[in-house]
Amino acid sequence: MKSIEVNKDGPIAEVILLGPGKGNAMGPDFWREVPEAFREIDRHPEVRAVIVRGSGSCFTYGLDLVGMMQDIGPHLSGEQLAAQRTRLFDLIREYQEAFDAVEACRKPVIAAVHGWCVGGGVDMIAACDIRLAAADARFSVREVKLAIVADLGSLQRLPPIIGQGHTRELALTGKDIDAARAERIGLVSHVYGSADELFGAARAMAREIADNPPLTVQGIKRVMAFGEGKPVAEGLAYVAAWNSAFLQSNDLMEAVQAFAEKRPPKFRGE
Repeated sequence: MKSIEVNKDGPIAEVILLGPGKGNAMGPDFWREVPEAFREIDRHPEVRAVIVRGSGSCFTYGLDLVGMMQDIGPHLSGEQLAAQRTRLFDLIREYQEAFDAVEACRKPVIAAVHGWCVGGGVDMIAACDIRLAAADARFSVREVKLAIVADLGSLQRLPPIIGQGHTRELALTGKDIDAARAERIGLVSHVYGSADELFGAARAMAREIADNPPLTVQGIKRVMAFGEGKPVAEGLAYVAAWNSAFLQSNDLMEAVQAFAEKRPPKFRGE
């Protein structure tokens, strides 16, 4: 792969953004490789948690406009008749699949952000389950500065995370915010002093998640995803149905036995 690197360390997978040039920018290869990588991670029986981070000095500068012109450019010329507009619509939907695959991954995904996280970077971390940052992190929903309505998930996924007001402020102004503000508004859960501290904390959290029963962890993701935007009663009915199907497991028996024997449990996802 050219735009990302995937490293596996036991039950933890790290997806490292590389990009074709400066700032891990998201070029044509990115949109093909990310869905493939996350679908493979989702299917991998040993992986229990995922970390997404950038290489070098930042998370990502976002869309590689120069590199993407070979894909986008032909749709921006001519009279923009219906066929051209349809092809552009299909292209945008194809790009959206990258972050849909991140969100759909059954394994919890932790975003570890250092340096700049711009445009598509915010779209990506909004699709993750947990977001952590280094003190030097900077975030920007900057599409408005480029005369683009953000179309890869920020406008849809950020409101449940940080609220409508903060989302509209970021999207309508295109302003940059620092890690301290990101933590205050709930975009990130924790801020660490350096990138090294951040990556260490992300790995420790991933390990903590991986030590839990994997099918239960995946069930939590599914139940929470189902409940978004629905009445509490619907969510309660869904989790009751979920547990009636999946509560009885070898992992449950292992948890009870380990508690009785005063030892750490060893969950196998059975």
